[in-house]
Amino acid sequence: MNFSLTPSLEQFVRDCAASGDYNNASEVVREAIRLLKRLEEQRALKMEHLRAAVGEGDAALARGEFSELNSDQELDAFFAEL
Repeated sequence: MNFSLTPSLEQFVRDCAASGDYNNASEVVREAIRLLKRLEEQRALKMEHLRAAVGEGDAALARGEFSELNSDQELDAFFAEL
């Protein structure tokens, strides 16, 4: 697999390898990919939880379980409690 890096990213990889925390540039890139993979997995979990919460809210709305806020003060008070 071949890929290209911008000059600034290439320098960053070199600096990380030179720091002694990594043995070489390949280790830096592998660690970066592992971190990106973890971030993507976390993002997917957050989206799953958000979709579930929206579904619960939609079901509650359909059951008539909601409060109406009729003024800016009520809206401010609602968000202050969150």
